[in-house]
Amino acid sequence: MAPLLVAVVASRPVAAHVDYVTEGGGSGPSVADFLVTVLSDPLNLALLAAGSAGVTVATFGWLRYGDHLMDVTVTRRTLRSYQPYLGWLLRLAVGLPLMGAGFGGYFFSPVVSVEARLVQVTLAFLLLFGLGTRLAALAGILTYLSGLATHFPTLLLSSEYLAGFFGILVVGPGQPSADLLLRRLMLTDGTIMSRFRDVTTVSDLLSRLGIEKSAAPLLIRVFLGLNFAYLGVTEKWLDPGRALQVVEKYDLTAVAPISPEMWVFGAGLGELAVGLLILSGTFTRSAAGAGFLILTTTLFGLPDDPVLAHVTLFGLTSALLITGSGPFALDRTVVPALRARVGRTPVDAGGESTPTAD
Repeated sequence: MAPLLVAVVASRPVAAHVDYVTEGGGSGPSVADFLVTVLSDPLNLALLAAGSAGVTVATFGWLRYGDHLMDVTVTRRTLRSYQPYLGWLLRLAVGLPLMGAGFGGYFFSPVVSVEARLVQVTLAFLLLFGLGTRLAALAGILTYLSGLATHFPTLLLSSEYLAGFFGILVVGPGQPSADLLLRRLMLTDGTIMSRFRDVTTVSDLLSRLGIEKSAAPLLIRVFLGLNFAYLGVTEKWLDPGRALQVVEKYDLTAVAPISPEMWVFGAGLGELAVGLLILSGTFTRSAAGAGFLILTTTLFGLPDDPVLAHVTLFGLTSALLITGSGPFALDRTVVPALRARVGRTPVDAGGESTPTAD
C-alpha cells in the first residue's frame, strides 16, 4: 500500500550495514567520481526519471484512492488495535539484540568490539522481563551515549537503539510484563505491595513534564528516520568503494542488470527517501512498510549479514506500522490537504470521516 514501494526495488540487498559484510581498506572511486559515473550515464538517468515518475503516479493514486479502500481501513484499524502490545514489541526489539551484543562481545554494533557483557546483558534481561522497564531504558540511553562519545561516528551505525530506548521510556512496559503485575498488586487493596502505592514512578515524572505515551511515535520517527538517512548517505554515497564491494561480493548485477554504481546509488537513494519520509512523518506507515521490505530483502539477499543486528530496525518499523505518525507530522497537515485537492474526504468503515493519511 506504500506509494514509495516502487523505489524500494532499486535498493534491495545492497541496502545493509555495509561495514558488517565487507572488510575495511581497499581502493575505490572518490565521491565525486562516483557521482559523475552515475549521473553521466544516460541509462541511469532514464532509470531515475522512470522511478521518479512511477513514485509520483503511485503517490497520486494513493492520495486519490487509498483511503477509499475497505482493505486499507480494516488494516489500519487492526494495526491500531495492537497498541496494548507496543511496549512488549519495543522491549523485544531492543532486548534481544542487546542480549546478543552482550554475549557476542561487541558494544551495540558488531563493528565496535568493546567488552560490556554485564551491562548489556543486565539491561537486556530487565527489558525482556519488563522489570524496572523505564529505568532500564534510561540506563540504556546513557550507556549508548557514553559509548558514542568514545566511538564516534562508528557507533552511529546502531543509532536505532536510541529510538528503541526512548520509545520504551515513554510507552512503558506494556503487557505482558513484570512491571504491570507489580502495578496491579500496588493498586489492589490488602496486598503487601499496596503499601508502596504512593511511591513516585518514572511514569509520574514524565506526566508532570507533559510527556505522554502519544509522544512515542515522534521519538521513534526522529531517531529511526535519521538512522535510515545516515546509512543511505554515509555508507553508500560517501563510501562508494565499500558499497561496491557488496555489489561484487554478492553478484548483484546478476539480480538486476544495471551498473554496480547505479546499484549503490539506488540503495542510498532508497534508504535516504525512507529516512526522510519517516523523519518528517509523511506517509509514515507506508514508509515504515518500505523500510521493513528493505530489511527483509537484505535478510534473504545477504546470507552472512548479522541478522541480530537488524532486529531493532525490524521492531521499530513494525512499531510505526502500529502507531502511525504521531504528533508533529506532515501526515496531519500537508498530506490531508493534498488529499483534499485530489479527491473527496475518505470515509471510514463505520461511516465517520477519517483524516489520517499515514
